[in-house]
Amino acid sequence: MQNSTSAPQKKRKKNFWGFPLTHFTYFFMWQIIFGYLTLWMEQVGHMNGAEAGVVFSAMAGLSLLFQPAFGVISDKLVFKKNLLFTISIAAMLIGPYFQWAFLPLMQINSMLVAIVTGVFLCFIFNGGVSVVEQYVQRASLANGFEYGHSRMGGSLAGMTASFVGGQIFLWHPNSIFWACTISATCLTLLLLFSDKINMANAAAAGEDDGNKLDFKQISAIFKIKNFWFLSIFYIGGSAIYDVFDQQFIIFFKTFFANAAAGTQAYSYMTTAQIGLEFLLMFPMPWIINKIGSRNGLIAYGVILTIRIIGSALSPSLAWVVVLRLLAGFEMPLVLVSIMKYIAGAFDIRVYATVYALAVNFAKQISVFIFSAVAGKMYDSIGFQHTYLVLGAIVAVVTIFAAITLAKEDPVQAGEIDQA
Repeated sequence: MQNSTSAPQKKRKKNFWGFPLTHFTYFFMWQIIFGYLTLWMEQVGHMNGAEAGVVFSAMAGLSLLFQPAFGVISDKLVFKKNLLFTISIAAMLIGPYFQWAFLPLMQINSMLVAIVTGVFLCFIFNGGVSVVEQYVQRASLANGFEYGHSRMGGSLAGMTASFVGGQIFLWHPNSIFWACTISATCLTLLLLFSDKINMANAAAAGEDDGNKLDFKQISAIFKIKNFWFLSIFYIGGSAIYDVFDQQFIIFFKTFFANAAAGTQAYSYMTTAQIGLEFLLMFPMPWIINKIGSRNGLIAYGVILTIRIIGSALSPSLAWVVVLRLLAGFEMPLVLVSIMKYIAGAFDIRVYATVYALAVNFAKQISVFIFSAVAGKMYDSIGFQHTYLVLGAIVAVVTIFAAITLAKEDPVQAGEIDQA
């Protein structure tokens, strides 16, 4: 299902700098919430484990509704920012909600608050992330810049929020949410005044007034074998990445005499990993343009396999640390590759729908299933044997992808300049 639009390509203007700032403001909020929300709910919100679990369960469950819906809406809107503004304005309410509504409502019905909080945050983050990502990717095609260079803003936000969030949480716990409100306000202003699209080249990103997208075209995605092949790759590859990392800190601590030393070393290692990820985001688009986005996805699967199986077989802490740092290569590799691959292997007009379904939706279902299974395996057969099983799954899925995934169109994917 290749892009059916064939409008002549116009000279592109690289309206670039607003987009990494968009990535920064959004992922700053993301890191703050996912990094410190659990701690806040325990210490300030006085939630027990079951109530906190309901928040995250609601976020995970409702993402299965938001993500497909947001994908279809995004494909219909293309460069219209209606949904983006709705998400950014909702994010501006994070500070007021947790400051003035959360605790009073907790005194009325704690489980209702848990559900409402899960719905609220899922709308902004679990559902909203694909809206932001696909918008910037489409802008990169129209404006002629590399998506990976914009995504560096998100990596920088992760490092900044991890450090700043901890400091302001210690100063005043509620300040983490007001930091989100400030960041969301900046995001809204960027969407209003800075994120400019070169509409003369909008057809390169799926904007086609003469051929409006309809439900029949969207539903046709499910008849494409390559869509299912890509979904299987994410179900058995990228989802395992998340499952593997969920309890990795517990495995890591087993190499230390006490938990405090292990926790401190883990924080240093994670900071180094994110720093490596940030640095590699710059050359990664050039690398993917050379090897192709399909090959980039397969390379990601190979590295992930090595990291998981290698961790199981590591004879010392040094090997575990080295293998963990490979995650700094994996994230830039998969983020850049998947954006280019979907653009080059599918009709660009259904880009957001394919991204939402094959990547986010399929991955969420897989993480939901594998998390419970892996948790039981950690308890019954230990980390090393569980890692061997997870690594074998990734290896099989990577081989499957190498055989089945269709080759992308390098021009449509933005791997070859189309000026």
